[in-house]
Amino acid sequence: MVIKKGTCVKIVYSNAKTERQCTSLKAAIKLFGGDRNLAISLFSRINAIMNADVINDIIVMPQFHFHKLRGDFNGYFAIDVKTRHDKWRIILCPLDEDEKKFIPCHIDKIASVVKIIEIREVSAHYE
Repeated sequence: MVIKKGTCVKIVYSNAKTERQCTSLKAAIKLFGGDRNLAISLFSRINAIMNADVINDIIVMPQFHFHKLRGDFNGYFAIDVKTRHDKWRIILCPLDEDEKKFIPCHIDKIASVVKIIEIREVSAHYE
C-alpha cells in the first residue's frame, strides 16, 4: 500500500481481525469467499482513505456512497467496497485527535478537520 507523507488520514482498526482483512490479500480473499476482485477493491478503498487529507475527501467521492448508519451502528458510517450493487461495505467512524468518537457526531460540521478514522469492520449488508 502507498502511504502519502504529510497530512494523510490515519486508520485505526477496531480489532486485529479487521486489520488483517484490510491489509492482507490472503485474508481479504478469504473474507470475500475467494473473490480476488473484491479484495483488490477493498485495498483500493483503504488506500484512498489513507491518501485523503481529511475525511471529507472520501465523503465527496460519489463512487464510495458514503452514508450514515442507524440502530446499533449509530455514530458510524459506511462506504461501498466496490459498487452499490455489491453487498459489501466498510463500516467506519470519525475520531478526534485523541482517537475518541465524536458524541454526537455531526459529520457535516467535522468532515473538513477529521484526520483519523476507525474501521470497525468489513461486512455484508444485513448479515
